[in-house]
Amino acid sequence: MGGGGGASERFPGGSDPLLPTKREGDEDDAGASAFHEFNGASFAGAVFNLSTTIVGAGIMALPATMKVLGLVPGLVMIVLAALLTDASIELLVRFSQAVGARSYGAVMGDAFGWWGRRLLQVCVVINNVGVMIVYMIIIGDVLSGTTSDGEHHYGVLEGWFGVHWWNGRFFVLLITTLCVFTPLACLKRIESLSYTSTISVALAVLFVIITAGIAIIKLIGGQIPMPKLFPTVPDLASVWELFTAVPVLVTAYVCHYNVHPIHNELKDSSQIKPIVHTSLTLCSTIYITTSFFGYLLFGESTLSDVLANFDSNLGIPYSSVLNDAVRVSYAVHLMLVFPMIFHALRLNLDGLLFAYARPLSSDNKRFGIMTALLLLVIFGSANFIPSIWDAFQFTGATAAVCIAFIFPAAITLRDPQGIAKKWDKILAVFMIVLAVVSNVVAVYSDAYAIFHKESALSKA
Repeated sequence: MGGGGGASERFPGGSDPLLPTKREGDEDDAGASAFHEFNGASFAGAVFNLSTTIVGAGIMALPATMKVLGLVPGLVMIVLAALLTDASIELLVRFSQAVGARSYGAVMGDAFGWWGRRLLQVCVVINNVGVMIVYMIIIGDVLSGTTSDGEHHYGVLEGWFGVHWWNGRFFVLLITTLCVFTPLACLKRIESLSYTSTISVALAVLFVIITAGIAIIKLIGGQIPMPKLFPTVPDLASVWELFTAVPVLVTAYVCHYNVHPIHNELKDSSQIKPIVHTSLTLCSTIYITTSFFGYLLFGESTLSDVLANFDSNLGIPYSSVLNDAVRVSYAVHLMLVFPMIFHALRLNLDGLLFAYARPLSSDNKRFGIMTALLLLVIFGSANFIPSIWDAFQFTGATAAVCIAFIFPAAITLRDPQGIAKKWDKILAVFMIVLAVVSNVVAVYSDAYAIFHKESALSKA
């Protein structure tokens, strides 16, 4: 395996490429041809893979953060979150290169030993399982509809063909799992997903273009009121509510667990920094455009999942066609994002369960069983858990913030190789304090809101 095949060299749960770039000892042409030598990933393929990891379900919650924060602070926070993400990845890559670590788990292991590596793996598993269940639930909602507070919101397939057994949630998700997720999840090398990643990013851009187009048409027609530029904070509870936007912003940019596998497969490993910069710039542009035009379009009626706003008359010609285009394009986008998140989940879970087994790529039985069981768990959860949006916010405030900010900052402060500069440590302290304080307040605010809601319902 590229980067080491023995148990002592294979960091448990590391994110090394699942296939080697070249088999050791195969120097002759015949041997290389028989092995189908992989010559490395391209710059464009790596950018699309990392961008696909970043742009997921979080984009649909960003317009709602504008409703909470106001348009000006909301857009500023999106840019600041991107800059902090770039800084945390730069620290992660620099410390990885200093010790020759080929995975996030490896550099955590170098800094904090066995327990540090294990803690990272647990966080990645929690984050990715939660994210993928959310993806599948959203796909089911879009295609098969959902019922909320006794009101049924029809899905795209129900709107086209009426309500039938074959377009119900269970059957649609079953077909999606078998025909889309399973084939893509069986690919062992992350570069193999570059084509689907390209399509995925294109669909996200299409979603942005349609949303922006609708908003501009309505703006020209004078159908859109002036949006709220700054938050309204009449009391202390309103101040706490502002912090609930933080987990959404953190979750929107988490991609750190796929930086190493993308880095490992590059033709030129020195390109990783421009790849990260390009991906974050592309995704930030998509996020800012979606947030601005999504909030402009729906205003104070913006839902936590803006996709749910596209099930009613938009007040413009061809409204139903545009609604379906937005929902279908984003459902397909999530289908293509799914395998990128699944790739990291499978590697980290394998490291937790089989720390000293041979590499996953060389054990087809273990690879197949783990893939099947994970898909079964995610599929079952998406069918039997009615809504995990609050749980998704919780993972964003815990596992995601650890992966994105706390762990890279902790590695910098630990500085086992003595390469951290004074500014690096100041930045690390800032990231940890900001992450811990804001997310503790966010979790408290969410819990307080849920408790208040239940108390109001019980009194009623």
